[in-house]
This record gives sequence, structure tokens and C-alpha cells, in this order.
Amino acid sequence: MNKKIVIISTIMLILDQITKAIIQINNVHLNLISNFFKFNYYENTGAAFSIMEGKVSVLILISAIMLVIIYSMTFSYEEGKTTNIAFGLLFGGVFGNLVDRVFCGFVRDFIDIDLFGYNFPVFNIADVSIVIGVLLILMVTLKGEIKNGIKSRGRRKGKN
Repeated sequence: MNKKIVIISTIMLILDQITKAIIQINNVHLNLISNFFKFNYYENTGAAFSIMEGKVSVLILISAIMLVIIYSMTFSYEEGKTTNIAFGLLFGGVFGNLVDRVFCGFVRDFIDIDLFGYNFPVFNIADVSIVIGVLLILMVTLKGEIKNGIKSRGRRKGKN
């Protein structure tokens, strides 16, 4: 795997775990911008929007499978600044929530936003990392930065 992807994912993992630990240890409930932006510590035993609540083992397996899929996808895209950032964010985010599920039995969420009266589901740095990574992958896909052939043993399909 590309060293830049490893560095970015490691930074995201560390940032995610440090912020979660600070919020959890201090049991933070802080109103930063009235009626809009708060830090509220929650323990989520499900996935996004609390789906599959309590199915931690299944979610651990899904996360592990997602890491393998993301890794295999790295070979389908041209290497570049945007793809390195995208895959680094994806790895870091998925791994950050996986670490929580394995060691805590839940994911620690704390970013709480009310948007025009809608209380958005509480999330964390790993979730932000995943969303930005997916958006960047969509962007490079739409720009056509996907390799033409399948990379195998250092060669592109059709070339000897």
C-alpha cells in the first residue's frame, strides 16, 4: 500500500481516537453554538443512524470486509494527491470505528448538530473522515481517474 495513504489513515485514526477519549473521559455535554452545534457524548451500538443496533459482531465483520474492499479499490485508481487523501480518510475512518467496536463494544459519537430544526444523528471524526473519503472517490471517479486495466503483478491488462 502507498506510504502516503498509510500516513493519512494513521493521522485520522489517532485524531479520531484522541477526540473520542477526551469526550468520553470528560463525559462532555457542551453547547458550542446555541440550537445548532453541540458536543454530546453518546455510545452507539449500531451503525449509521443506529441501524443494526446491538449487532456489534456483525458490524465488526462488515468493517473488516470494508477494509479489504477499500484496499482492493486502491489498485483501480490512478495514484495521485486526491486518491491518496480519499483512501487515507476511508481507511482511517473505518478503522477508527472498528477499534471502538472491538475494544468498547460500541462507537463513541459526540458531534451533535441541529439543522433547521432537524436533530442530525450524532457522529464522530471517523464518520466525517469516511464521508469526505467517499465524496473524494466519487469526484475522482467522475473525473475518470480510474485505471483502464486491472493491475496484476505490476502490469496492466493487455500489456506484456
